[in-house]
Parts: sequence; C-alpha cells; structure tokens
Amino acid sequence: MNYNITKQLALIIPVFNEGKNIGYTIEAIQQNIKTPNRIYLVYDFDDDNTIPEAKKYQDKAEIIFVKNESRGVLTAIKTGFKATTEELLLVTMADLSDDYSVVDKMCDLMANGFDIVCGSRYMKGGKQIGGPWIKRTLSKLAGLSLKYLVSLPTHDVTNSFKLYKRKVINSLAIESTGGFEIGMELVIKACYGGYKVTEYPCVWRDRLEGTSRFRLVKWLPKYLKWYFYAIKNSLLNSIKSI
Repeated sequence: MNYNITKQLALIIPVFNEGKNIGYTIEAIQQNIKTPNRIYLVYDFDDDNTIPEAKKYQDKAEIIFVKNESRGVLTAIKTGFKATTEELLLVTMADLSDDYSVVDKMCDLMANGFDIVCGSRYMKGGKQIGGPWIKRTLSKLAGLSLKYLVSLPTHDVTNSFKLYKRKVINSLAIESTGGFEIGMELVIKACYGGYKVTEYPCVWRDRLEGTSRFRLVKWLPKYLKWYFYAIKNSLLNSIKSI
C-alpha cells in the first residue's frame, strides 16, 4: 500500500477490547470509503485485545495506534483529535454500528462549504436498527425537539457519528466531562459560533459483538446540560433581535 498519498480524512475510533469487531470494521471502511483516509485507533491500555487484531490489517489500511492520554471515551476522542493531521475528522465506533456507505457523501458536503456534517438517524432516509428502547427514545426526543424548538440544523444532535473540519475543533473549547455528549456540545457551540452545520441520513445498527460502554444514567445529566444550553442561547438571541 502506498502511504505517501495525501490523506484528507481521519477516522477517529475509540476502542476498548473490540478485538471481535475491529476486523469487520476495518473491512467495512475499506469497502465503502473512497476518500483517502487514515484510521486512528485510540486505546486506553497496552493489553487491549483490539491492537493485535487490528495489526493484521495493516497491509490493507493505514492504521495509527494512539495511546489515550487518560481513560474513557471522552479523552479518547480528544486524544484522537490531537493526534490527527488531516483536514476532515470523523468520529466513529469500532462496533460496526455506523454507516460507512454515506461517508463520501458527507465529505462532498464539506467540499461545498459546510463545517460539520451530522450523520442523522432521524431525518428522512435515516434509520436506527436495534439498541435499548429508552436510549433510542430519549435520543430521538432530544434531536427532534431541538430541531423544531431552536432550529438546530440536524434532527440527530446526539449521534456521535459526525464529520468535522479541523478548524472547528481547533476553535472550540471542549467542556464536556462525561463521554459521548462531546458531539452534542460541538454541534451546538458551532451553530451559535457561526459555523455551517448540516446533516446526512444514515443507518445505525446495534453493535455486532460485545457490550456497549454507553452509560445512560451517568451521562444523561451531561446531555441535558447541552440541551438547555441550546435553548438558553436561542432565547437570548431572540431577545437580542427584538
């Protein structure tokens, strides 16, 4: 494989013992994404079983192994952002739940001037298959209510499957302290910061193997913080325009 080709796209994948899934994920990336890319696997500990399995695919894909600066998915995503050199940054999971068939279309939207493209399960053409009912319901309610209450330009603000331009990540101070709510924070701050945000329909499927590390009870207050942040800023902007 020619690793001298300029890469436009970084796929940031936090991993935690995803040895059973990572091979399928890398193969799906290679089969579906034509945009020149690198895969950044961010791991917490040296004995993570993802690493030896991923190394088997280094002749098929350019894979960079990055040790997390701390522990947990939040710092893994932030560590991944810092490790990358590409202009386009996609946060995705190692469990084959995300829809790689739409990534090139998301990159095309970036080329047309957008700064963030949200993979959207809840817009026309999107779909969610499986997953816990309560998590799915709360996620959909949050996304649709913010879409219609404050005109957020996505139906699915809670989905982690998002494509960012590097300039957005470099310009926003990340305040999240939990986990996957970082994606919600970045989209909301980008919208109120004047960046162009859009969405593209995607299909989400429940993980292929293993147990999700999503912690609903622990992280729900973190999501609510950014939910009310969006409403507060919308109200303030409405008052200023009077």
